[in-house]
Amino acid sequence: MKKIAKVISTPDFTKAAIRNLKSLPEYQYESVQIPEDIKNIGENKKYFIRTYGCQGNLRDSEVISGILNELKYTKTDDVNLADIIILNTCCVRENAEKKVFGEIGSLKNLKHNNPSLLIGVCGCMVQQEHIVNKILNDYQQVDIIFGTHNIHQLPLLIKEAIISNQRICNVLSNQGNIYEDLPSCRESTFKAFVNIMYGCNKFCTYCIVPYTRGQERSRKSKDILDEIKYLKENGYKEVTLLGQNVNAYGKDINDLSFAELMEQVALIGIERIRFTTSHPFDFSDELIDVIAKYPNIMKHIQLPVQSGDDKILKLMGRRYTRQQYLDLVTKIKERIPNVSLTTDIIVGFPNESLEAFENTLSLCEIVKYDSAFTFIYSPRENTPAAKMQDNVSLETKKERFNRLTSLIAKYELEKYKTYENKIVKVLVEGPSKKNEDILSGYTEDMKLVNFKGDKSSIGQIVNVKIIKAKTYTLEGEQVV
Repeated sequence: MKKIAKVISTPDFTKAAIRNLKSLPEYQYESVQIPEDIKNIGENKKYFIRTYGCQGNLRDSEVISGILNELKYTKTDDVNLADIIILNTCCVRENAEKKVFGEIGSLKNLKHNNPSLLIGVCGCMVQQEHIVNKILNDYQQVDIIFGTHNIHQLPLLIKEAIISNQRICNVLSNQGNIYEDLPSCRESTFKAFVNIMYGCNKFCTYCIVPYTRGQERSRKSKDILDEIKYLKENGYKEVTLLGQNVNAYGKDINDLSFAELMEQVALIGIERIRFTTSHPFDFSDELIDVIAKYPNIMKHIQLPVQSGDDKILKLMGRRYTRQQYLDLVTKIKERIPNVSLTTDIIVGFPNESLEAFENTLSLCEIVKYDSAFTFIYSPRENTPAAKMQDNVSLETKKERFNRLTSLIAKYELEKYKTYENKIVKVLVEGPSKKNEDILSGYTEDMKLVNFKGDKSSIGQIVNVKIIKAKTYTLEGEQVV
């Protein structure tokens, strides 16, 4: 028997595209309200969360986990044991959406065997109207649909779904609010993600994130700094400042600039500070100087270029030229010796000629990135690029993708080879995924190291001598 769907709100791309740049974000504290009659609803019950996508989604899942803990649920890593399952989704690539639909389909049998099981789908994917409609129409096993803007309402959504025995859909668009004091169950006890802002105003023509994450809105610097002080006091070694475009931090409120915020974070004294993601358009000289000045700000910068061709950059709406990007890279390398630069590149964007692609290759030969996230162009429904004629064949895209990844790998291996016989500092994250007897962690400049060492070192920063360099990893042994 099909459940009735109670649709409170569905996503609206027109609303999501609105930017009221004169309005300040509203800040709400003690954001999660738990009704008295459900405060113990999760007692003797388990929850399972699957997270797709970026660090922002990982951080959202930590909040969802914190909320479910408040409701007295306990976490399980076995989906078959769960009483509530949450899929926190990503929509940046088509493959990510296919994986989510595949998993939703696979949960149908679990729901059949356990009708009281609650299944929720949230995140960026459901900020799209056609996705919500597909879930409502084709996936009756899904009980709760909520978006990126109302995670704090999860207790009320769970209550509604249980009491009414209805499917609940509540997805908001174009939110300008910031919710503080959210409970959190962090994945790590020594490294943490810290949101400094939400949303994006850049509207690159291929990107759906401005529609799914809303208007740029900055947290108050005091709230950010207080959170990082708390993390330091509780033994955390590393924080990563998060935002769709961290360089735009503070432009919407009368507070610190991103460079000033970075300096204040550095002065707290936490051992490692990272940030992601940076848009080249907003990368200031002041920020370069702050990164150079403080040893606890890691000398690794993710600087997405997307293309090395001016015509394609213009079609993408990237707001800079090839030469402006290269000038920025030159400044960074001059002021921050031994900086590690990584990037994102899209292959096969509509109207990408062979000449345009070769301009991307030549830019990579100039910059010599430490590594790159490379993607074949994937049209996202309702974005401007999706309306362009996709006139690059899949065969051509794959051939170009292979050429690009081979070039990136060449320079990556060259860079990694320079680490052989050197001693580097590694924050030990745990056993390697491939070998329980080998430890794994990252250097200051974000190189993955697998090494022989003492498991009591997990969560600590240790010295590792690099024995061998591979294309994507370093191998070594711990030294005292």
